[in-house]
Amino acid sequence: MSTREWLLSEQPASRRQARLGQGYRTWLAFRGNWLAMVGLGIVLALIVIAALADVLAPYNPVTGGDLNTQRLLPPLSPGHLLGTDDLARDILSRLIHGTRLTLMVVALVALIATPIGLLVGTTAGYFGGWVDTVLMRLTDIVLAFPRLILALAFVAALGPGIENAIIAIAITSWPPYARLARAETLTIRNSDFIAATRLQGASSLRIIWKHIVPLCMSSVIIRVTLDMAGIILTAAGVGFLGLGAQPPQPEWGAMIAGGRRFLLDQWWVATMPGLAIFVVSLGFNLLGDGLRDVLDPKGRK
Repeated sequence: MSTREWLLSEQPASRRQARLGQGYRTWLAFRGNWLAMVGLGIVLALIVIAALADVLAPYNPVTGGDLNTQRLLPPLSPGHLLGTDDLARDILSRLIHGTRLTLMVVALVALIATPIGLLVGTTAGYFGGWVDTVLMRLTDIVLAFPRLILALAFVAALGPGIENAIIAIAITSWPPYARLARAETLTIRNSDFIAATRLQGASSLRIIWKHIVPLCMSSVIIRVTLDMAGIILTAAGVGFLGLGAQPPQPEWGAMIAGGRRFLLDQWWVATMPGLAIFVVSLGFNLLGDGLRDVLDPKGRK
């Protein structure tokens, strides 16, 4: 039996074979969506560029060249593929190093906001009653404010800086995951297998962590992936207003803010980081749509 036949077997001989087979079927379904593969390629390229930024960047992203001869050079200039900014810094090098900040923001916000949302949502959905009322009203209060406005308020209170920006964005990102986890929990908390687990003496914490959270993960992962574009735009907006990464860090939003003074004559200074934000946001959206098609149980035939 070949590896493919072993993975696609309708009668798996072990739990490991069943899990690997399910994962392989999911990959085959995902691979059939070419737009999702484009999104995956963009995200993987972002990871590779961030990991190899020091090797790929032709110049130091912080140190500029000669202000008399290398300031505001247009794209395709000798030695500067995307041109230079007002401090004679290579824009391509700053974009490449800026992928690290973008990836760091996206990863840390997801790692902070997702567990909070899962904990609040599953707890509210499982216990119900006053616990559900208190947690969901808290969630509604946070959702009542636009994410960017609320993030700006938190950053203003915490102080400018990339670390504070990450904390502020994470604080404003968890409510949608909480509502989604609560909705999933409400549909399964009265299931027979949950009742059987409860009769076996399992505690509420164990039921939530071992049985409910895994069933909510696929929907939450899809939502987190689709929200990556919004997280990137929020981080860029905070950086644009000078409350995120501080100069001379090559943050894309701050780069746009620095190039807005030259938008009419030296358009490339602000356009290039804007295009980077657009491409990466598009990649995460395409990836999220593909994951939704293969992981959402409501969409399976």
